[in-house]
Amino acid sequence: MGVGFVIKFLGTVMDLCIPYILAYIIDSVIPTGEKRLVLLWGMLMLVCSFLALSGNVIANRMASKVASDATEVIRHDLFSKTMYLSNGQTDSFTKPSLISRMTSDTYNLHQALGRVQRLGVRAPILLIGGICVTFTLDPVMACVLLATLPLLGFITVYVSGKSIPMYSGLQEANDRFVRLVREDIAGIRVIKALSKTDYETEKFRSVNREVVERERKNGMVMAIINPSMNILLNLGLVGVILVGAYRVNGGASEVGKILAFTTYFTIILNAMMSISKMFTVLSKAIASGNRIWQVLECGENMEIVEEIYSERVGGEENASRLPVSEIEFEHVTFSYLKQGDANIRDLSFRIEKGETLGIIGEIGSGKSTIVNLMMRMYDADEGMIRIAGRDVRSYPPEKLKEKFGVVFQNDTIFEDTIAGNVTLGREMDEQQIREALLYARAGEFVEEKTGKEAEALNIKGANLSGGQKQRVLIARALAAKPEILILDDSSSALDYRTDAELRRGIREHFTDTTLVIVAQRVSSIRNADHILVLEDGKPIGYGRHEELLQSCETYAEIARSQMGEGQGGEAERDEKSNRGAEAVREVPVS
Repeated sequence: MGVGFVIKFLGTVMDLCIPYILAYIIDSVIPTGEKRLVLLWGMLMLVCSFLALSGNVIANRMASKVASDATEVIRHDLFSKTMYLSNGQTDSFTKPSLISRMTSDTYNLHQALGRVQRLGVRAPILLIGGICVTFTLDPVMACVLLATLPLLGFITVYVSGKSIPMYSGLQEANDRFVRLVREDIAGIRVIKALSKTDYETEKFRSVNREVVERERKNGMVMAIINPSMNILLNLGLVGVILVGAYRVNGGASEVGKILAFTTYFTIILNAMMSISKMFTVLSKAIASGNRIWQVLECGENMEIVEEIYSERVGGEENASRLPVSEIEFEHVTFSYLKQGDANIRDLSFRIEKGETLGIIGEIGSGKSTIVNLMMRMYDADEGMIRIAGRDVRSYPPEKLKEKFGVVFQNDTIFEDTIAGNVTLGREMDEQQIREALLYARAGEFVEEKTGKEAEALNIKGANLSGGQKQRVLIARALAAKPEILILDDSSSALDYRTDAELRRGIREHFTDTTLVIVAQRVSSIRNADHILVLEDGKPIGYGRHEELLQSCETYAEIARSQMGEGQGGEAERDEKSNRGAEAVREVPVS
């Protein structure tokens, strides 16, 4: 950028020399009648023109490269920072806003970086240099032209000050626009199935109209600059010509100087117009830059707390607590909105290494929230969460996440191969991938449907059924042999037999893995070592299946509704599935 500025500076100076040389030829060289001097000075004008053209072309090419490279780095840093934002920070910014910041806001920065390098040096030099040269030619006429500049400067600064907040509002409207488009594209099948196309189109029209109206208002405000400059500078030019005519008539000035003044006026006018356009681009860039900077400077709100593990767990005063629990919640309370009713209230439980915890409850009772807190997607408002005896806040984030294998309630299949979706960039050989698919009961359908793990999947796994997606996701969670495996409603699309085979396989091959199952089916958690029953964020039952049937009316009601009255229902089907799974011969891994 610095080298480009130097080249641009030299090229601009050459531009300023051309009218000065022309005035000198008209007023001083032509009256001598020597053609040789005219040709010599004419050649000098050509040299200046060539140097000006070459300098500007080279500098502009360098400016484009700098703008592209800088935007690439900014966009990369912004994406990287976004990936490390906590869930709370992501919720605060909103995903559509983050998408908008990485696309339209970085584009505005790219435009500003290029424009500032191309005009940020050239336009001010032409403006200031043109004024300075006119003072050397005729100070009186220069003062007439200079009188218009304070008004021009005031208009430019005033309009730019008004436009920056307006562009910030425009970008916020763009965020809402992106949010609506993102939701409608993702849910287009639901919209069509419910015949809500006209309804969503009307919503889009409303948001689109808001964006257009804001753009129009911004454009109208910025449009004040150009006409104002034209009027003021043309009035200045009229004054220069009138004063110059009187001075030439009185012998105080010369015709060449008036010609040079009109040329410098054109240069100054173009410089002012370029500056006004630059202010328009800068107004957008400042608004966009502030939005990008909000993300880049966003601190890690999940700091690693001081290591107190040895004092609180390993000391003699706490020796009775050894061995430490694999997962422990101690009077945990949490709210997403940090106001009103808490999503989790005063929750406490402990499970040891290798045990299974089942979590069940109505929709919105806080089941997935427990998973988020366990993995420190959010920090608890009150209480403490420990993994392997340590406060989760004492773990570096990447070390804590390495302990978990997780299948979220609404998980994602990426546009990649089956093997790529299982490994997700982790170093795994083909044997590990095949084992993970086998344990997830996905090996059979992978061989039957695709014939190979390298078969490409569509976006969100559109070419897989719901059950097949879930088995690939479970294989992804099992592939790294995690210390803690979380299955958040991950078997809802599986048939009873496959679900039973899956749970049996996990018990056999992952005996040291602590298992957390969030489920709607009683059959999925009835054999768990511990079952946690939630209602409105509060624990209302904790124990084994048989105990909860006697002690927790809500759990017993869920079990009765799913089993049926006197028919065995789901429980009977589950038992049959388990017996069928026992009869299935285990296929050895090749």
